[in-house]
Amino acid sequence: MTQSARVKLTSSDLKKLDSVCAEIRGIGDKTGVRIKGPTPLPVKRLHIATRKSPCGSGTETYEKWEMRMHRRVMDIGADDKAIRQLMRLKMPDDVYIELVLK
Repeated sequence: MTQSARVKLTSSDLKKLDSVCAEIRGIGDKTGVRIKGPTPLPVKRLHIATRKSPCGSGTETYEKWEMRMHRRVMDIGADDKAIRQLMRLKMPDDVYIELVLK
């Protein structure tokens, strides 16, 4: 039985996240390892509501802010070449990667 690696990617920018997924898929195609994914996970939404008036008087009006965290999961065959190339991959600043060997 071959070992596999699970890659969890998280970002607030969907375009950058999809580009990193495409690069990982390209690594898998070059090295010939089996890849499952990217499987999208549910989007986490972080809500913040603040009052517009700084002094507290006047009508109660609120500004609503939302940040969305997009997540993807990929399973890769844990070949030595593929993992090395994955570690050398240039990640954008707001894309976070977690690699777990199973």
